Amino acid sequence: MRSQKKPIKPGVATQRFLSIQEIRDDVIIMKDGTLRGVLLVSSLNFALKSMEEQEAIIQAYMAFLNGLEFSVQIVIQSRRMNIDGYLASIAQYEKESTNELLKAQIADYQNFISELIELGQIMQKRFYVVIPYDPLEEKKKKNFFIRLQGALSPSVGVRLKEKQFQDRRDILLKRISIVQSQLGSMDLESASLNTQSLIELFYTTYNPDLFETEKLLDISKIQHEEF
Repeated sequence: MRSQKKPIKPGVATQRFLSIQEIRDDVIIMKDGTLRGVLLVSSLNFALKSMEEQEAIIQAYMAFLNGLEFSVQIVIQSRRMNIDGYLASIAQYEKESTNELLKAQIADYQNFISELIELGQIMQKRFYVVIPYDPLEEKKKKNFFIRLQGALSPSVGVRLKEKQFQDRRDILLKRISIVQSQLGSMDLESASLNTQSLIELFYTTYNPDLFETEKLLDISKIQHEEF
């Protein structure tokens, strides 16, 4: 008698173990009801600055840290640089060129760039500052058993009423504005990530290989389910 194979049950969705409840209105809503905003921050070459400029940057950074009345998280994301689009444009230019000498030079340049990226393992770095807002951060009233329940049941999240969300979002946006102003004192440009950018950030973080072949659609075209 041939034994029948039991159907394979689908695994637990990854989203259940993430601490993110949802992303909307340009902010991240965590499962505990707290909010997060994310800034994409430019970089500067500290080593190329003069001694006076370096000292001014250090003092501005110290003032930035000392002036904060809330915690922030600085995240550096490193990824291997992808120049496939650039190489494709060069190949197209080579194809359309009618000058044989120019076509040969373009081909040599294309090979040089490809080898440089392959051998040098050139990395692309992006810098983020994560700004939180927790309405209970000063009161510290969250009960131990509530935290334990959240750890044992990661799919359970706090559902914010619309007014609660908007009030907390307003406070978070003020914090983001303060951080942007302080970063500007160090000649660092920053941009607050919107809903689409936030979703793409987490999509590329958790799907680095898949992102190269399957680009994320616009959020208005994405169907989502509640977990």
